[in-house]
Amino acid sequence: QVQVVESGGGLVQPGGSLRLTCAASGGIFNVYDMGWYRRAPGKQRELVARITSGGSKNYADSVKGRFTISRDNAKMTLYLQMNSLKPEDTAVYYCNADLLTFSRVRVNAWGQGTQVTVSS
Repeated sequence: QVQVVESGGGLVQPGGSLRLTCAASGGIFNVYDMGWYRRAPGKQRELVARITSGGSKNYADSVKGRFTISRDNAKMTLYLQMNSLKPEDTAVYYCNADLLTFSRVRVNAWGQGTQVTVSS
């Protein structure tokens, strides 16, 4: 069974920084695109950033210049460095990964989410 698991969320003051990690595991043959999404209270889930297997990156306008997405293909791990955090960044952050299993099944996997709270 393939899994993606987020970690690194927590409470941080405005202007602070946080680094999220997403680890993929379990019968994975290959990892293609990966991304971070978030759902703020009372709002729908939105794209934060995505990165292809080749390293091409896309960001939501609201986080561009403040967040940096990266990946370690050898570790099958995704990162999100969040700087200059704002209260409006408060949300549950979800990891998404486009995977190919050992049985050659294409899977779009989601993590359970990690809470990020930006508050004084």
